[in-house]
Amino acid sequence: MTDFIEKNGPSSEQMLARDLNVLWHPCSQMKDHENLPLTAIKSAKGAWLEDFDGNRYLDAISSWWVNIFGHTNPRINQAVKNQIDQLEHVILAGFSHEPAIHLAEKLVEITPDGLSKCFYADNGSSAVEVALKMSFHYWRNLGQRQKTRFISLNNGYHGETLGTLALGDVALYKETYAPLLMECLTVKSPDCYHRAEGQSWQDYSRQMIEPMRQTLEQHHHEVCAVFFEPLVQCAGNMRMYHPIYLTLLRELCDEYNVHLIADEIAVGFGRTGTLFACEQGNITPDFMCLSKGLTGGYLPLSAVLTTQQVYDAFYDDYENLTAFLHSHSYTGNPLACAAALETISIFETDNIIEKNKPKSQLIANLSQELVDHPHVAEVRQTGMITAIELCKNKTTKKAYPWQERRGLRVYQHGLKNEVLLRPLGDVVYFMPPYVISEDEIELMVNVAKQGIHLATQ
Repeated sequence: MTDFIEKNGPSSEQMLARDLNVLWHPCSQMKDHENLPLTAIKSAKGAWLEDFDGNRYLDAISSWWVNIFGHTNPRINQAVKNQIDQLEHVILAGFSHEPAIHLAEKLVEITPDGLSKCFYADNGSSAVEVALKMSFHYWRNLGQRQKTRFISLNNGYHGETLGTLALGDVALYKETYAPLLMECLTVKSPDCYHRAEGQSWQDYSRQMIEPMRQTLEQHHHEVCAVFFEPLVQCAGNMRMYHPIYLTLLRELCDEYNVHLIADEIAVGFGRTGTLFACEQGNITPDFMCLSKGLTGGYLPLSAVLTTQQVYDAFYDDYENLTAFLHSHSYTGNPLACAAALETISIFETDNIIEKNKPKSQLIANLSQELVDHPHVAEVRQTGMITAIELCKNKTTKKAYPWQERRGLRVYQHGLKNEVLLRPLGDVVYFMPPYVISEDEIELMVNVAKQGIHLATQ
């Protein structure tokens, strides 16, 4: 790492003093930083970050799940450099450009069959808002104005804007803003953490389609769509379920004539072991929301893929006022599109999905000893996502009091030992960039093990 880090310049202490004077950080209680120093990063390469004092950190969480092919990836770097000399940005209303067209063509090509139209936005929350509004507006254009409600799964997370918070069910993010939110129908999740002892993931996930069936049977006439995160509820403590649920959910939405909206923002682009999680249920949703890994972690961009049928419901004479008028200033930004195109190209040329399989297996093997840890309730894995859930009582799965912040102790131990882990409460997880090596995987898992032992003493 030291070969690409400049040793001159300000120290971490100087940077942090400047930071705290002006910055308000996301998802943070800023008073924590009186005793928990921020980490100011100067540069990065591959799976590693380096701060202003030369300390380095293995990025085991892909910088909030976005970085999939490593920091300062030479191929993506060059693609953005090439584009910036050609066109940096142009309005996408009434105008177009080659990167936006080419990326839309590629997304239609690689996503499940039947998704034929691409609408761009800026980030994951914005993509979910687009899909929400588009579904509602679709039924309105068809004259079915009674369809105004949405169904989502409990413990789900879809973003931080008001529409997405309403769809989500993680109290930590949602509860404060409840008076501002529309009311959604919440259905029990197929989250297999709650299965009976000895019950398979498949059997439990099949069983848990019944609450959705009952809700649709009662409310389908007023429901626009069902929102869900395929296979892994990431912000909901990395809870996981079996692909059979996807297949059955698609059948139910067809039966009751409601849209199925897949939030693949966190799980798309190889995280679950296939390019898109929906592939494992052999389904095509009516809308698919993409972001995070879409640009390889370089630039903000999201996309909503949908069907010709949905598109046709908006294709009309202007005076009928049926157009979808949602917009963002940076919609289809050429630099972001260029980064996304090179990201997809790396998947195509480097056989990434297959190359990830032995890495996923190594993480599983190295994590196996934690299965019998007296304060680990479960070790679970889907593709390149692994989660270790800590608990006070293994037999009952009783959680530690949240005020004890056991996961924070793991985080602090990780930073002291060159690994960036950022547990979700008391769930320690790995979601590394795909360029991670075997030696780096061993470091990541071993440091997490040490942190878990220390945090549960």
